[in-house]
Amino acid sequence: MKHPLQLQFLGATNTVTGSKYLLQAGGRRLLVDCGLFQGWKQLRLKNWAPPPFAVNSLDAVLLTHAHIDHSGYLPVLARRGYHHRVYCSHGTRALAEILLVDAAHLQEEEANYANKHRFSRHQPALPLFTTEDARAVCRQFAPVTWRRALEVAPGLTALWRPNGHILGSASIEVRYAGVSVAFSGDLGRQSDPLMRAPETIAEADYLVVESTYGDRLHPTQDTGATLRDIVRRTVARGGSVLIPAFAVGRAQLVLHHLYRLRERGELPAVPIYINSPMAIDATAIYRDFADEHRLDEREYAAMCRMATFVRTPEESKRLCERREPMIVISASGMATGGRVLHHLVQMAPDERNAIVFTGFQSSGTRGATLVGGADVVRIFGQLVPIRAEVCNIETMSAHADQAELLQWLAAFKRPPRQVFITHGEPAAADALRQKIEQRFGWSCTVPEYRDEVELG
Repeated sequence: MKHPLQLQFLGATNTVTGSKYLLQAGGRRLLVDCGLFQGWKQLRLKNWAPPPFAVNSLDAVLLTHAHIDHSGYLPVLARRGYHHRVYCSHGTRALAEILLVDAAHLQEEEANYANKHRFSRHQPALPLFTTEDARAVCRQFAPVTWRRALEVAPGLTALWRPNGHILGSASIEVRYAGVSVAFSGDLGRQSDPLMRAPETIAEADYLVVESTYGDRLHPTQDTGATLRDIVRRTVARGGSVLIPAFAVGRAQLVLHHLYRLRERGELPAVPIYINSPMAIDATAIYRDFADEHRLDEREYAAMCRMATFVRTPEESKRLCERREPMIVISASGMATGGRVLHHLVQMAPDERNAIVFTGFQSSGTRGATLVGGADVVRIFGQLVPIRAEVCNIETMSAHADQAELLQWLAAFKRPPRQVFITHGEPAAADALRQKIEQRFGWSCTVPEYRDEVELG
């Protein structure tokens, strides 16, 4: 007699970060996603606590995509003794190798900066993981073939389908003893300017679905026109535009919109900089995965030529000192770390400038604080006054909104036995639960952290 499949929720519950789902069956254990918690301090502290499972009991890790809230705990997991494979798409492996090493480097830099200036409460301040940890776990990545079932542990198979969120991002279907459970991953949009629409899933006994935008629809205004108007009025008053953007996906989308505006002659003649080594490296990877996005080779090359790529710390420091009008794209997208923080310190106090966010800002992040209208924000231990114009262009989100989530769900040929709604703030998750129940009549629940269910 086979053991039942058990699922435990170890992240992305009542929050959009820290995605981790533990599957157990027949004495085998899989971890689907292995992300860092971000935002509120009480969430971030979970990254430092021992994991709520025995690391050496895991047989495999399955990744939906490379974003740090889905992959960023991997170096910690490996350092704690995980030595098996990390299964993912080829695109996810390529991006994760960049993201994880960069995340480690940023943590090391921030720890060194905190120790140098002595503003940390911890003596000494330490990184959560090092570049050596990140590089070590990257050697455990095992790329899979799209839409081909693979045995990832005895009796357990998994299949990856592209879902249009970023390069390499996927929905994953896991099967054991005739029972299937699908994980939506972060679903992309139907008409994203860069990424192709997400593939649908025909059926699954159980479904774990994200709900980042489960309680809202994306605005319908023209993204390019909105960005154009912000740049024009900022430059007209002698200011610069700072765009905090996720290095993977969002930075390339912003660059694409700026390229289209410049091609049409609608953008002021100011220089455009990408000040994020990770975003630069990620942009180069788009050439290798042309079948996953909508850019043709000519447009891709022209888009890259338009911007100046800022690689070294010395170049970044000189850029921060520049006072002439310019457009700077820099990571991270929620202003939680990276070079964008140095730009914020310099640019936020000047009312001529504009700070333009480009999508969802998780609760507890600097991005959410700024979009919420804060007068000051703490950066590097000091309070920085916010006098610059602050905007958020939510039409640039790479997440499906409520209508798009429902459209993706409508492709199921039979109702799942149970739908688990995760990866959303409480209001968003519950709103999507109600919509699914009203429209489809499916049984839905919003799990809590460490909830465990048996999948018959």
